[in-house]
Amino acid sequence: MVNIAWFKDISKDSIALVGGKGANLGELSRNNFPVPNGFVVTADSYKLFLAQTKIQDQIDKILAHLDIEDSNKLNEASERVQDLILSSDMPYEVKLDIQKAYKNINIGTDITTLPAQAANLVNSGRDTSFVAVRSSATAEDLPTASFAGQQSTYLNVRGLDNVTKAVHQCWASLYTPRAIYYREKNDFEHSKVFIAVVIQKMINSEKSGVIFTMNPVTNDENEIIIEAGYGLGDAIVSGAISPNRYVVEKDYWKLKDKKIPGQEWMFGRDVNTGRTVKIDLSEGKSKRQVLEDDEIIVIAKLAAKIEKHYKKPQDIEYAIENNRLYIVQSRAVTTKEKVEEVKEEEIEGDVILEGLSASPGVGSGTVKIVDGREELHKIEKGDVLVAKMTSPDMVPAMERASAIVTNEGGTTCHAAIVSRELGIPCVVGTEKATEVLSEGSVVTVDGSSGKVYSGEKEVEEPEKIEMDIEVSNEKTVTKVKVNVDISQAVGRAVETNPDGVGLARLEFVIAEKGIHPLKYVREGREEEYTNYLVEKLKEIAQPFGERPVWVRTSDIRSDEYDELEGGDLVEKESNPMMGWHGIRMSLDEKKLLKAELKAIRRLRQEGIRNISIMIPLVTHVNQVEKVKEIMSDLDLDCDLGIMIETPAAVEIIDDLCSAGIKFASIGSNDLTQFTLAVDRNNEKVAELFSELHPAVLKQIRRVIKKCREYNVESSICGQAGSNEEMVKKLVKYGISSISANVDAVGKIRNIVSDEERRLLESARDNA
Repeated sequence: MVNIAWFKDISKDSIALVGGKGANLGELSRNNFPVPNGFVVTADSYKLFLAQTKIQDQIDKILAHLDIEDSNKLNEASERVQDLILSSDMPYEVKLDIQKAYKNINIGTDITTLPAQAANLVNSGRDTSFVAVRSSATAEDLPTASFAGQQSTYLNVRGLDNVTKAVHQCWASLYTPRAIYYREKNDFEHSKVFIAVVIQKMINSEKSGVIFTMNPVTNDENEIIIEAGYGLGDAIVSGAISPNRYVVEKDYWKLKDKKIPGQEWMFGRDVNTGRTVKIDLSEGKSKRQVLEDDEIIVIAKLAAKIEKHYKKPQDIEYAIENNRLYIVQSRAVTTKEKVEEVKEEEIEGDVILEGLSASPGVGSGTVKIVDGREELHKIEKGDVLVAKMTSPDMVPAMERASAIVTNEGGTTCHAAIVSRELGIPCVVGTEKATEVLSEGSVVTVDGSSGKVYSGEKEVEEPEKIEMDIEVSNEKTVTKVKVNVDISQAVGRAVETNPDGVGLARLEFVIAEKGIHPLKYVREGREEEYTNYLVEKLKEIAQPFGERPVWVRTSDIRSDEYDELEGGDLVEKESNPMMGWHGIRMSLDEKKLLKAELKAIRRLRQEGIRNISIMIPLVTHVNQVEKVKEIMSDLDLDCDLGIMIETPAAVEIIDDLCSAGIKFASIGSNDLTQFTLAVDRNNEKVAELFSELHPAVLKQIRRVIKKCREYNVESSICGQAGSNEEMVKKLVKYGISSISANVDAVGKIRNIVSDEERRLLESARDNA
């Protein structure tokens, strides 16, 4: 059991031990990014605390059958649990390890290895370091949910007793009302989420802020958004001030836009007490631009390097002290896929308030002004939540609101992030929302423009990239199916009236839970995994009635989902795309595959017989034969299909069809990538990636032709299935079905219908 881990010994694969925040700081530090030195009080320490105090059962009883939508009961339960944790003693050995590491934080080594005389010399005055103490939960900063701001942070902590006390308080903050609520809504078991605590040298910043390496409101990956304020960054992250906002065009490093709202005060360190205090700024400084133009570009370039390292957009916190730039946190942006692009269309009416666009969309409702968490119970379904500051405590009420409006905050503050995750319109930084808007009045909030209108406005449904659904009831010979990966999308998918589900990927269901499937296998919890899959797949398959639903067994590469709990069980590979994933992993880890197949068997036994199995990354016939043997052993009788994702599968399509498959779905994205030797995520060769390349088209045509010969249903489920030009070719080739994205089903059906009609007329003309 490891109680303390130094940043230099931590990587991004250490999340189960040090939590999301700790793992990211260790990863950045090891790769020579400017991270202040520090260490992590590991999740093992918290587990030891639970083992010695035996309080988890009491915690579970307090939270059992809790109505999290009842704000008063939620707050009461939270207080009881936190009091229980704080009144229970920290293990003695953990306390000693924390204090020893704290003494060493300035040199980052264990002084007990030094000669006694040298150790005494180094030790003198070493109880005086200021540190930041931050919670780092093991379910934090995941690819699909940030959990931002759920636990506590303590700044300018100094002294052995104060540091250990702050750690204990961080442990208790695992059960704040917002943390309990967020875990319940995201289906995380409380007893399975642990907490680590980051202790890091405190940067007494003159300037600080937040960086998004993509525009979080518009999803523009060519823009870097930087927010800046004077003093400690907590004022920006908490939404207490409206920061400077700069927009930088990536690659060209051009400052495209800036907003300087002014800042009257900042958080800083009191020179006498060492405590964090509110400091008024001079009139000249309060109106001044916080970062110089050249500083903005330097920060943007560093952020781009961090994004390149992680290979995904990042949400970064930075601090500047004595003209030195430090990175104090970085996490993956989790709202990208949930942000909707809308057509800008001016609403007619009186604009009574303006602020910053934080989350797009339009919402109308009755104004409810909230001053602290004690008033969250006022928010009913459809109300407009109005507050002075954005705060994580608002999360339980935010989900009930039709829109959010705040006085302060920027587009990267916590409430803005959460509102984008929830898909709720949000306007921040209005300066006077609580004064201008009256309790009980009705307003319309346009989160896309940052404007608030008097009264309820009739707004034409905006055109959305991902969510707009075109429905066509016209039946075609070529079936038109839909790709569905999460239960939340089922309602919209059913509305498109598809002929079935051509692709349901288990990875998205797995990511919702936050646990890597190998962790279940290693810990002998396969039945728990099966039960979870039954629950989630039932939500996906049942609404489609008798229409077929093809479920693809898990396909998780070593460079994906590594922040899931247990993600460190997968060894890193130099070429993950061609590595150990798909059916290769499943056959090596037969307990994993059996758990997934048992879920399908259970569902079929329960009467959901429209569900079938599709296996990914097939390159050998014996892979199909082995899966069929396992299905026979499990007495699982259902259709078996495969993904065609490699030239190898195309070349042996005769043998694969002869092996007894019922359907074959072309994964056009990977097939194109493998055929053309083009990494579609590499911008330097992106223009070479095309599913319409003659080599790719020849392979697709061959697969369709051979499938017809063997009476095997052919389909396509990659991005090409939503491409108009490709769809016309697929119909001409005689494909059995096309599975499109939910927003494209109606459009694709119309194209299929037109193309079938054209082919029929052409055949008649040539008869």
